[in-house]
Amino acid sequence: MNVFGVDIGGSGIKGAPVDLERGDLAEPRHKVLTPHPATPDDVAGCVAEVVEHFGWSGPIGVTFPGVVTDSLIRTAANVDKSWIGVDAAALIGGRLGGMPVTVLNDADAAGVAEMTFGAGRGRKGTVIMLTFGTGIGSAVFTDGQLVPNTELGHLELDGHDAEKRASTKVKEDKDLSWEEWAHRVKKYLAHVEMLFSPELFIVGGGVSRKAEKFLPLIKGLRAELVPAELQNNAGIVGAAMAARSR
Repeated sequence: MNVFGVDIGGSGIKGAPVDLERGDLAEPRHKVLTPHPATPDDVAGCVAEVVEHFGWSGPIGVTFPGVVTDSLIRTAANVDKSWIGVDAAALIGGRLGGMPVTVLNDADAAGVAEMTFGAGRGRKGTVIMLTFGTGIGSAVFTDGQLVPNTELGHLELDGHDAEKRASTKVKEDKDLSWEEWAHRVKKYLAHVEMLFSPELFIVGGGVSRKAEKFLPLIKGLRAELVPAELQNNAGIVGAAMAARSR
């Protein structure tokens, strides 16, 4: 069974039909740049562009980089603040001619996909998925059950939001070496470990494709540390899963 998934990020909006038997994309994903400012109408237009690229008709799952409760956007860290208070499913569904749309937090979607098809499959205890990109997203699981909308990227680290110190965007903006960035990531992970004592950290986002460049540099954690197996497609897969289970 194929269902369409869309992942809205701070820099790009990407989507594809997903084969939910295999937990993988059924076709190569299509990506457009996130508009700036990333206002609701402009982002909804980009989502529609991605969906229409495939000529898709049917249920659609969409991730959002912020707290989402019953399709209502509660926070918007890396997109325009005018998103706050918007019914995202109604907005995007309206742009798509009334197709059924399910909206959830982006890292939660990625985490659910990894727990079902990827690095968290079959794992019990506390598992934390962290997605590194424009910001840092988080998904927390206890015995496979998601605790939604945790937003651990906004924990304080060195007097700042952690994502302002250790996101992939910060690495690029400050031209940090892998060693310099890994030091920041390790400090962040140690802080999260102190608070939650997870058995497993799963590191996702686009940078997970280059896990060999930085994960071996992060030592001294008690928790196991592994890259996301679905890499940067996890959000798309998780979005499709949410649309199917609606």
